Amino acid sequence: MLKYTNIIVGLSMLFMLTACEEKESFDNKKSQTALIKTTNPPPVNLTDKNHGISTAQLVKGEVEAIEELYDVAVIEGEKKILVAYKVKHMERFAMKKIEKNLNDLLERKFSDKNFVVSSDYKIFLEAVRLKEDINDGELTKEEARERFKEILDLKEALT
Repeated sequence: MLKYTNIIVGLSMLFMLTACEEKESFDNKKSQTALIKTTNPPPVNLTDKNHGISTAQLVKGEVEAIEELYDVAVIEGEKKILVAYKVKHMERFAMKKIEKNLNDLLERKFSDKNFVVSSDYKIFLEAVRLKEDINDGELTKEEARERFKEILDLKEALT
C-alpha cells in the first residue's frame, strides 16, 4: 500500500511541475530581454530630415561614452529627443548625480535641442519596442510619431 502511495505522490508532483512549465516563445525580440541584457538599439530618427548623420546618432555616441551607463536608446522626434538609459548595477546609488551630469553634457553639446532623459526601465522598454515595430514595418512614420508622443506622456506621468 505504501508503495502505491509513493508512486501516486511522485506522479502528482511530476504533473504539477510539467503543468507549471512556461512555454518558451520562438519570437526572439530584443524587447523581451531588454531589462536583463544589453540590447544596444540603434537610434531612431522620426523627423523628416534625412541628411547625413542624425542628431540621434551623435547623442547616442556621447551618452555611450559615459562609463556608468551600459545601454542607451535614443529617439529623435520633431521637437524633442528621448534618451532612455540603463545604469550599471553598482552605480545605481549615484543615479541623481549621473542624470544631472548627463543633462549637463547634453545641454553643453547640443544646446539647441530639447531632451527628455529617463533612467526608467519602462521608458527604455517602450523605446526598444518602438524601434522594433518600425523595423518590422508594423508602424507608419505617423503612427511612430504618435507612439513617441505617448512615450513622452508616459514619462511625464511617471515623474
